[in-house]
Amino acid sequence: MPELPEVEVVRAGLAPAVSGSHVASVTVFDERSLRRHPGPGEDFVDRLEGRTIVSAERRGKFLWLPLGAHSTTSGQAGSATAEALVVHLGMSGQVLLRDRTTDDRLTRIRLELDHPEHGPLRLNFVDQRIFGSMAVDEMIETTDAPGALVPSQVAHIARDPLDEWFDDRLFLDRLARRNTGVKRALLDQTLLSGVGNIYADEALWAARIHYDQPTSTLSRPRAKLLLAEVRLVLEKALGEGGTSFDAQYVNVNGASGYFSHSLNAYGQQGKPCPRCGRPIIRESFMNRGSHFCAFCQRVRAPR
Repeated sequence: MPELPEVEVVRAGLAPAVSGSHVASVTVFDERSLRRHPGPGEDFVDRLEGRTIVSAERRGKFLWLPLGAHSTTSGQAGSATAEALVVHLGMSGQVLLRDRTTDDRLTRIRLELDHPEHGPLRLNFVDQRIFGSMAVDEMIETTDAPGALVPSQVAHIARDPLDEWFDDRLFLDRLARRNTGVKRALLDQTLLSGVGNIYADEALWAARIHYDQPTSTLSRPRAKLLLAEVRLVLEKALGEGGTSFDAQYVNVNGASGYFSHSLNAYGQQGKPCPRCGRPIIRESFMNRGSHFCAFCQRVRAPR
């Protein structure tokens, strides 16, 4: 599943192309991609057509496009409703910007856009496995930043470590109170968002912390080190366009990221640890895998 760097690459690619654009028409080819929309396909289309896309925003792995007012039949703006088009990429969702003559196989939803500078555009939501979705959702106030609005579907998601409003002290306090393994805590999107299996393994390797180290046994300095390594790995992955292992994750132009060449632990089982030379191990964890060095990342007893 795409994590913060992959979703941010998509958001950054969308923002200049869709901000200020008018939604001329919407076509739903597969209503399974509307599973998170509170209504049928006709309602989704009616709530989108005639709207203006204001910007492209993200929190953690969630992406949304705030919407302006509906246009009336006279062409004037109608009453404004605080709504957004929420995009969840799931396992294989792609948001691709095309010209009006280009189609993509496995397109589930299509938006025809008119941009005041770029002209006509096509936005295709492509999803092979149909775990992703689109939905028009109400925007509500968030309590962690003054005046900020987020879609109701995203309100329970914590801020991510690259967010300017992320509260380090609050995160460290909440982490210390958890009674769980540290990787489970990193994957908890209500504690911090945007970190999935790949970047959790990479940050834990960099901090020399075992994935099952109890959170209550982490000293404050080690917890701070872990948070710093989470930020570093997210920033590096973002700079390299995210992690692509196959054609399912691409940016809005269809290009793949190349952070997979920089991985130290994730997917490296059997290969030598870049730090000590001993083999990287993979163990089953939460219906997936954890990758770590058994020598560098040992479970430590509290002092």
